[in-house]
Amino acid sequence: MITDTATDLKQRWDALLAADPKLRIRNAAAQLGVSEGELLATRLGDGVIRLQPDFKAILAGVPALGRVMALTRNDDVVHERKGAYLNPSLEQGPVGLFVGADIDLRIFWHGWAHAFAVIEGGRDGARHSLQFFGSDGEAVHKIYLVPESDAGAYTDLVVRFRAEDQSPPLVVVPLPAERPEQPDAAINVTGLRDGWLGLKDTHDFYLLLRQFGVSRTQALRLAPEGEFAVPVAPNALRAIITQAASEQCPIMVFVGNRGMLQIHTGTVTNLMDVPGWFNVVDPDFNLHMREGAIANSWIVRKPSVDGMITALECYDSKGSQLIQLFGKRKPGIPELEQWRALVAAVEAEQRLA
Repeated sequence: MITDTATDLKQRWDALLAADPKLRIRNAAAQLGVSEGELLATRLGDGVIRLQPDFKAILAGVPALGRVMALTRNDDVVHERKGAYLNPSLEQGPVGLFVGADIDLRIFWHGWAHAFAVIEGGRDGARHSLQFFGSDGEAVHKIYLVPESDAGAYTDLVVRFRAEDQSPPLVVVPLPAERPEQPDAAINVTGLRDGWLGLKDTHDFYLLLRQFGVSRTQALRLAPEGEFAVPVAPNALRAIITQAASEQCPIMVFVGNRGMLQIHTGTVTNLMDVPGWFNVVDPDFNLHMREGAIANSWIVRKPSVDGMITALECYDSKGSQLIQLFGKRKPGIPELEQWRALVAAVEAEQRLA
């Protein structure tokens, strides 16, 4: 049964769609002052089915769908990758994995709270998807069927995990406020720098941040002397991707949110500008970046057992990471010299004083 509040919200959404039929649900939610999940829940029983919050079991069934499109985004970057969900590792610890050449994911279970199966209209007919949201109602991950997907396996999955309660609304819980950054003077800068120089694996950088109680951008400001963290202009992202496309240099593109990190590994080719957005539109990989959201960018270098690892990291005005770029690599293999040279050339042009 739809509550009065849910009915009112649905009516206001319908009014927005009547005025702008192409309005995306995320943008409608922002205009209405609610989360995307809350808005989606007003359509329960009308193309939307609430699923049991048994996320590990649901995702364990996703490989049976075959080829699909995985979508992960934050406020300003959308990462879409087609492929199959392979090699799952879902039961061990707070982080789950899918590790394949196409779909490559790091799943942070603490950020997952709600799941839905969704049927919505598209240019080529109905689109079927599985959509996952955090406790605050913000989307963490979506899985869309493509023509090659196994529609029968999707139906079986939805039937198996359909929740008993199919009534709105979606109850959301705001996320706790971010812990304020400590003053630089309160940080053990010598210890932080020594720890950075002693890194053996780039994945250990997060542990280093926690050990010294610093945010990512604060750590970059306090990095060891030298070329370990170099501030560059926001245009560096466009410059690096454009040059990588020109050279067909294989790269790794990391985009995440509180519940998911999604990675593309490979070349990029087709670049496109849409007002306010810089885009990669390749057959199996799409990236949509709101360039105006980039408040600061850094070329970051971290030592590892395989040699120095070089990345571009972009952040918004709140210090939240928007996107990371690396050269294609795997553990045990040194970084591509082509990538290092490409980044160094852009760094020389885009470096800030």
